Amino acid sequence: MKIWLDGALRDAGTAQVSVLDHGLTVGDGVFETLKAVDGRAFALTRHLDRLARSARGLGLPEPDLDEVRRACAAVLAAEPVPLGRLRITYTGGLSPLGSDRGDQPPTLVVAVGEAHRRPETTAVVTVDWTRNERGALTGLKTTSYAENVVALARAREQGATEALFANTVGALCEGTGSNVFVVLDGEIHTPPVSSGCLAGITRALTVEWTGARETDLPMDVLERADEIFLTSSLRDVQGVHRVDGRTLAAAPGPVTAKAIGIFAERSAADIDP
Repeated sequence: MKIWLDGALRDAGTAQVSVLDHGLTVGDGVFETLKAVDGRAFALTRHLDRLARSARGLGLPEPDLDEVRRACAAVLAAEPVPLGRLRITYTGGLSPLGSDRGDQPPTLVVAVGEAHRRPETTAVVTVDWTRNERGALTGLKTTSYAENVVALARAREQGATEALFANTVGALCEGTGSNVFVVLDGEIHTPPVSSGCLAGITRALTVEWTGARETDLPMDVLERADEIFLTSSLRDVQGVHRVDGRTLAAAPGPVTAKAIGIFAERSAADIDP
């Protein structure tokens, strides 16, 4: 396995990051996860734009996006897989122990691993923990993911693949690594970015391509929605057949099935929409 680390391709066994890297010691970093199809990264421009926005929001130096593109191309050429998970990680670099950053340059790591097609539907659970729609990291895709690890483990314990959060005012927000959509009377709705959810790349494309509406939604919408689906870079559009103890009949429903088809067709036609 080849990994891009700070300017060059390296073998996985020799690609080493300092134990004093700020991304390791305090989670001071941002990242992107992309779908790679036959050696090509999907929606790379959108992902790089968000990487740069997240870095600015965290106060990191602006990433060299031309270098990131070269790194992605090099890793994908070295690890050709039909379907892959491409991960870009950009951290605060070598720093003192503690929250203050040092004066060393950021660390850039790019790697790809094989991925597998997700089933058309999945089960999800809700969790009692909340997203903070007013936090310093709200809307940034940072490496501070421990909260998601805990919530996803809870979901796995209950036979689900995703956990859904409310925000601090009780509105539906997002999953640990996905955005959530509901169908009400034939119309598709998804929480607005102001809810505290991440502005997902697949979410944005789904809104553009299906005409979904951004709507403030209470958590109990999950109890009455006709259909529910998730979006993310590796899920694309995935229907939900169970939420907590509630089973949704005939999932994916007709609206979700149409959204799945639209996304598959449009994404196949344009690798960088």
